[in-house]
Amino acid sequence: MVIPIIGLSILLVLTSTSPFSLKGGCIIVDSTRRGKRFPDSMSKTIPIWTCVLNRSIFNYLNTFSNADASLVKQDSNTGCNSHDWDCSLHLPLWVSETEKAAIEDRLEGWTKDLETSGADIAILASCLKKPLRPLWISQKTVIWINEVPDYDSWDFTPIILVSASSTSGVTQHRTTSEFSWNYIPGAGDDEESWARGLSPNLFWNHAYDLISTGPDVCNQKVADIVEKDRVYRARRGQDAPQITIKPSISESSPCLDPLLCSDLSNITISSSDEERGIFWLGSTDLALGSSQIAAECSSNVDCVLNCDQWPISVHHQEAEAYLHLPIVSSKMDRFSLFNNLSSAVNFAKSNLTKGRTLLICCHDGEDISVCVCLAILISLFNDEASFLCGLLG
Repeated sequence: MVIPIIGLSILLVLTSTSPFSLKGGCIIVDSTRRGKRFPDSMSKTIPIWTCVLNRSIFNYLNTFSNADASLVKQDSNTGCNSHDWDCSLHLPLWVSETEKAAIEDRLEGWTKDLETSGADIAILASCLKKPLRPLWISQKTVIWINEVPDYDSWDFTPIILVSASSTSGVTQHRTTSEFSWNYIPGAGDDEESWARGLSPNLFWNHAYDLISTGPDVCNQKVADIVEKDRVYRARRGQDAPQITIKPSISESSPCLDPLLCSDLSNITISSSDEERGIFWLGSTDLALGSSQIAAECSSNVDCVLNCDQWPISVHHQEAEAYLHLPIVSSKMDRFSLFNNLSSAVNFAKSNLTKGRTLLICCHDGEDISVCVCLAILISLFNDEASFLCGLLG
């Protein structure tokens, strides 16, 4: 186990800033996959950080106690001194004793690594009047407000770890907007895919407005904020690039680029149903669209291959005219697409052989459905975009 240096430096900066010391602690919010109450970062990583920081501060206070006796004298505000500084490891109850012992064996080495890294322990020691200690709060935590002690009576600086995850394993889902409770690992590192041009400063300046708007109009609110900020900066001669958000097929009807594949270069994308969000691939009898469009316009095609995580209601009477393959993104299950490709190709082959048209859909009509469609094209069509089974038949 290795302490992530970047994460440790972030906590070091956080705890040495004036808002942290003035407010007396901080709240860290995170989430994890279904079935777990807390992510590992809250169960082990952050508690390790706090312990290492506490030990480094303790060592600093003891090292310079001879040079400055005030460092070991009792602080008039906190009633603590360096000898009372808590250096023990505080872990949640669900971490086993064996794992706790293994972590404790390495704490001294991690503390030395921090002290030799050049981190400014002095400024941290001057700001932090009480040792750090993590506290855990989940959706099932019961807190009696009238029994919460006053902060001044605590002998530590709280790092409150709040988990937004549900332990029931039930995922809430909304289909009327782009909002959902699905947990996507690493999404915080992909802000360009969901922030829609919103910077951290813009978010915090408009946080209450954004939260109060609700999920259905949140994107429009973000667009207004980003555009107003761009105009403001442009008028002052500052860098103000135009923010372009790529719309999904369900949001609008963009003109899709031709497939960039030399073997399938004869296929063009065109459609008389384009205004409805259904995109036909030349004369292949294959079409792409979002699951919402498929539910609304399924009567325009002979059969539907639904690759969305959630089922939809279609107008087809025959069971063989509809197949639901709940494929999820690679971040949620890296083998989900691969495990379902065979069924998708077989379903397409069965229906295309009968001369039926096939609509392939997923949540946004893009990533997953395009991959499935490409697999069908490669498996069942030749270089001239002719259906192989039809030629052989």
